[in-house]
Amino acid sequence: MTPDDAYLADPGLAKARHLQRAGQWGAALELIDGNASELRAEILVERHVFRLDPVDEAVEAVDAIAGTALATLLKAQLEYWRQLFTLDGEPIMDDPVAGFARAAQDARLAGWATFHGAIATENLHDDGVNSAAGYQRAARFARDTGDVFLESYVVRHQGDQAINREGDRERGIALLRRSLQLRAALGARPQVAAAQIALAGELPAGPEADELREIGRRTARELGIPWLSE
Repeated sequence: MTPDDAYLADPGLAKARHLQRAGQWGAALELIDGNASELRAEILVERHVFRLDPVDEAVEAVDAIAGTALATLLKAQLEYWRQLFTLDGEPIMDDPVAGFARAAQDARLAGWATFHGAIATENLHDDGVNSAAGYQRAARFARDTGDVFLESYVVRHQGDQAINREGDRERGIALLRRSLQLRAALGARPQVAAAQIALAGELPAGPEADELREIGRRTARELGIPWLSE
């Protein structure tokens, strides 16, 4: 995943990027020509991550940009999700944590690769200490580059850690709310649905939690996101 400015400067690619943010992955792909192989790979990987559809098309698109740091980052994402959800299929790469570390050597991708490395460290290696340090580094990248989308991901996971590892529910909920607000400001519908459901799960039972959960699940059903719609 690359910063938005890699694509928004190009009017044609900007339209595809905005459709991607809205979860309209098929429509976004229809706008991409043969010169936008990196964006095509990103969109197909993101669609797979949310829909858990067959991975072959995403792998093929990533193979088309083989040898790049972005290909390493995207393959590490695919392998992370394969392991996290114990999906069928052959391994896509070796340890995704190592893959993210390799991708982070590219300055353009350092923030996102650091963030994804922190997630994999937390969820696959059960290492809360090093993952927290990774989130802090990714947060600095987000601030330094003005990448609000990256910040929305970082604070989402920092919120989880504040609640579950630090026992600081008030701070954690504030971070989850910030993640939701940032994603809403960007029009990132799949990520907004995920943030709504995550926040609902941490709020006391009541109208706000019920409404967030209902709206998030409705969006997930519309966009075909099975693991959020149940």
